[in-house]
Amino acid sequence: MAVIHRTELKPTKLELLTTWLPSRPWYRGGTGTPQLSRAGGFRLDDPRGEVGIEFIVVTDTSGAEPATYLVPLTYRGAPLDGAEHALVGTMEHGVLGPRWAYDGCHDPVLLDRLPALMEGRAQAQDQDSSDTPDREVGVSFTGEGPLPTDLTATDDRDGTLLASPRGTILRLHRVLRPEDDSALAARQATGRVTAVWRTVGGDRVRGPIATL
Repeated sequence: MAVIHRTELKPTKLELLTTWLPSRPWYRGGTGTPQLSRAGGFRLDDPRGEVGIEFIVVTDTSGAEPATYLVPLTYRGAPLDGAEHALVGTMEHGVLGPRWAYDGCHDPVLLDRLPALMEGRAQAQDQDSSDTPDREVGVSFTGEGPLPTDLTATDDRDGTLLASPRGTILRLHRVLRPEDDSALAARQATGRVTAVWRTVGGDRVRGPIATL
């Protein structure tokens, strides 16, 4: 299980994302600086214990309407070869030292663990507590497994497509919207991951973060 350290990060994750988010094609904000707050999220464990995996949900209030984004990040103690294009930034961790933060859609460790989560072979973990499952992350899968992990990420206006050469396509929802059970059922997805986040007003809502 990943150990959550109570320590300082310089710069903070929100500071990194303030610079990085406006460069994404799915970013809905204007030309000003994003005004970010954390709205939710969860973690996944790397079986080898080497890479941190966090699905962060942030809300930006800089635009005409608040927008909530999903940002899967991986944290590494050394640069990931060939992933310079996916680097979100570097941080100094008070316990672990230098950390390289990547858009997790381009990290093979996250691309292994996300299908495992959807199939029920991995358990979502609490964002802020060590060795604590997050029971609010919902998963469903009705296809035949195991799902492929040789996924290539492509960003578009609506989010990120994770596609396998064998035809499997997993959509990662970047701009999050709440949906009730009837709306989720109408999607008729082969697999789905849902999560809970907080609105600007403090309400707790649920919606899809990944759909197969």
